[in-house]
Amino acid sequence: MSRFLPAAPHTTNEQHESTARRGRGALLARATQWWSRRQGHAPPAPDGTGAPLDPAGSALWRMRTTVRDEPGSLAALCTSLAHHRVDILSLQTHPLADGTVDEFLLRAPQELPAAELVRAATDAGGSDTWTERADAHDLVDAPTRILGLATRTALDAAELPLALRQLLGRCTIRSLPAQAAARDGAPAGFEDGVMRLRTPEGGLITVERPYLPFTPTEFARARALVELDARLGPRVPRRQDVLTLPEGNEITVRRAHPADLAAARALHERCSRRTLRMRYHGPVGDADRYLDHLLSPRYGRTLAARTASGRIVALGHLLWDGDETEIALLVEDDWQRRGIGSELLRRLVASAREARCASVYAVTQASNTGMVAAMRGLDLPLDYQVEEGTLVITARLDAAPAPSPLPREEAEQR
Repeated sequence: MSRFLPAAPHTTNEQHESTARRGRGALLARATQWWSRRQGHAPPAPDGTGAPLDPAGSALWRMRTTVRDEPGSLAALCTSLAHHRVDILSLQTHPLADGTVDEFLLRAPQELPAAELVRAATDAGGSDTWTERADAHDLVDAPTRILGLATRTALDAAELPLALRQLLGRCTIRSLPAQAAARDGAPAGFEDGVMRLRTPEGGLITVERPYLPFTPTEFARARALVELDARLGPRVPRRQDVLTLPEGNEITVRRAHPADLAAARALHERCSRRTLRMRYHGPVGDADRYLDHLLSPRYGRTLAARTASGRIVALGHLLWDGDETEIALLVEDDWQRRGIGSELLRRLVASAREARCASVYAVTQASNTGMVAAMRGLDLPLDYQVEEGTLVITARLDAAPAPSPLPREEAEQR
């Protein structure tokens, strides 16, 4: 995309009609070609030098604005931005019934406030303008980003909520199983800041983004990801790692899936009532009913630690809880205090960081010293909240160091 787009040249009525038929994309392409032939002829900077914008002294912004779908509207908007020395890095258009939503990735002078970007769009005829600071992740063009999200979804069913979150920006995503979705009765579709997507098993995925209404283009992209997930069916990566415990025993760690339900129930039977109560914070007899939810990749990721005989001795859960992320551990009594819980926790936190989660939280009891020690062992900033014996520990991941390579042997699951 060119750095600065010129004002639209004078055209006849017939040329205007031709431009309208070709659409807004053709206008942008013509401006880009103009720039490729005339680099160095950008509009002068406020200091009169005409110097291009220095990336080192700039900031990245995402901006959306609604404009009239008519010839010249895009050129006017680009010219208004160019007057403020704003570099347009990419553009997506979202057609509406009565206009077009233009979504820009911009590089602007560091000192230019968001209010000036909004004013520039408004002066050019834009309305309902929204701005947000962007980062290096947004520099990938839209088709490449969407293909990457589709690939991640194809490889792992647990990636669907994360793919939707990265596709749609800051939003709250909730999954309802089939029975709850039937009671909800809401049809698939979108309205303002709420999107509803039906899953193949009859469930419902609800996406809420009240600060920015959804567009038909976004709904079509999200629905395509859900349909891809439906066609591929249940799937979990088959990789597993072999770990050597301090006493020399070897265990394997891999992703759990619904087929592990019987082994997970057997783990519950071997755990003491105190261990189950520490994990589930409710009647011990109800523990088994959580397993269907916990082992489904639709709601998060679960890691299972197995002995050489195939017995599950620990489970670690990373759960997508709306716009937050919960983390939980269950380790069989005879295998506690051997570092298994800490290892599972470290891996789950790495997955949360990969998913660009800002934080994770664990709900436990104040007397659960093992979980407290494991969270402290992450070496991350922690927040503690205690109420009537329930302890909520939140770890901020934005301060987490990059994970180091694991000196462990990786093997394929039999």
